[in-house]
Amino acid sequence: IVLNCTGSSWTTKAFLPKMLELNHGHIVTVASSLGLFSTAGVEDYCASKFGAIGFHESLSHEIQVSEKDGISMTLVCPYLVDTELFKGCRIRKEIEPFLPPLKPEFCVKQAMRAILTDQPMVCTPRIVYMVNFMKSILPFDAIVCMYRFLGADKCMYPFLAQRKEAMNNNEAKNGI
Repeated sequence: IVLNCTGSSWTTKAFLPKMLELNHGHIVTVASSLGLFSTAGVEDYCASKFGAIGFHESLSHEIQVSEKDGISMTLVCPYLVDTELFKGCRIRKEIEPFLPPLKPEFCVKQAMRAILTDQPMVCTPRIVYMVNFMKSILPFDAIVCMYRFLGADKCMYPFLAQRKEAMNNNEAKNGI
């Protein structure tokens, strides 16, 4: 959590002064779709990604005000990536074929394309843009209904149950 929130600011503080001096550079923030909209069970993770996005947006405004046109910024917000970090996360089974976990290589290609073309933001898959937009215009109760329809409201519960089980198994193996 600390890395998601403060890691970006510490790294930026280390490199930004030289970037501003040279009027050259590119700042990339790798966040998550869970920084744009949240789900139950991983409040700390969502909050840390919200923080990373907020920092990115604020820094973007700061650079715009400084009139340093040689410094670019890209915000990367992928949907669920097929890694060990969230193995077991599941949305509604009828929806899952349309929104499967993303391959890490695909996410990297999308991010690199966005960086090389100076895109200010890339959401993968594109439907994340729609969900983010809908969140900004619909009332909270409508968003809750949408999350429930997608199965996104409790998508982390299977993941959390697997982690708990793994921890219990480790404790049993270690005699704890």
